[in-house]
Amino acid sequence: MGMARLLPVSSFQIQTQTKTQTRIPRFEYHKHTTHEQEQDQPNQARTRSSAAGKIQRKVLTKQGRAKLNRFPDRDFYSYPRFVTHVDDRFITTLTGLYRERLSPGWEILDLMSSWVSHLPEEVRYKRVVGHGLNVQELARNARLDYFIVKDLNQDQKLEFGDCSFDAVLCTVSVQYLQQPEKVFAEVFRVLKPGGVFIVSFSNRMFYEKAISSWREGTSYSRVQLVVQYFQCVEGFTVPEIIRKLPSTSPEGSNQPFSWITKLFFAFFAGSDPFYAVLSYKNFRPSE
Repeated sequence: MGMARLLPVSSFQIQTQTKTQTRIPRFEYHKHTTHEQEQDQPNQARTRSSAAGKIQRKVLTKQGRAKLNRFPDRDFYSYPRFVTHVDDRFITTLTGLYRERLSPGWEILDLMSSWVSHLPEEVRYKRVVGHGLNVQELARNARLDYFIVKDLNQDQKLEFGDCSFDAVLCTVSVQYLQQPEKVFAEVFRVLKPGGVFIVSFSNRMFYEKAISSWREGTSYSRVQLVVQYFQCVEGFTVPEIIRKLPSTSPEGSNQPFSWITKLFFAFFAGSDPFYAVLSYKNFRPSE
């Protein structure tokens, strides 16, 4: 269960992952320092470097990680579900976000993926690697160059070298992670400096498979929970929150209490609210 299988979409043959290292650009700062300060600077730099990617604190309690369905996730996902778990409005918003934040030629890891990745069709990436629990779903995903099958609740180690990807995506699945702190730390490791991690979700879930902290939370508390996942790993930038709630009022309405109307329809109009929390490794690249 702990071993991941690395499979090309076309042939299902196991491939060996080649670990690559990306040289991190070095920046020079010129300022007046004393001799003692100059001697101490390398030690400070090593301390900061070694701290990056480390888990600073636990976010969830033992109870907060619990699921109602305690059987292995591999059993729950043993048969394929060729459906989209969010509506078209959500998907359109997500694809637009990917179009805005992901550049052509990038290397992308689609974490906890399935038979569709919602990437913009017109954009070509260097490679898109998928991860999930169901081989049949991943094999049907036309955007994946290859994929791994692995239960992240059993083993959080990702079989990729340091600084392997420009972006990591996690779509409507973060609510099932029982060790999110460790997974986010692993994502930090495999991201290139300046790489982005985009976590998107709505109010839908497999209730019995979502963790207690998610099931019992509100829309606001779930957003804050993902923010804390980023904040608990040293080195991620300040998380950016993106919300798009369904509304019957015109776009950009300035009517008093319009946000209450949006929140009401998010729950009762039948359209899925869109939430995304994203952060960059070490720094956000200049546009």
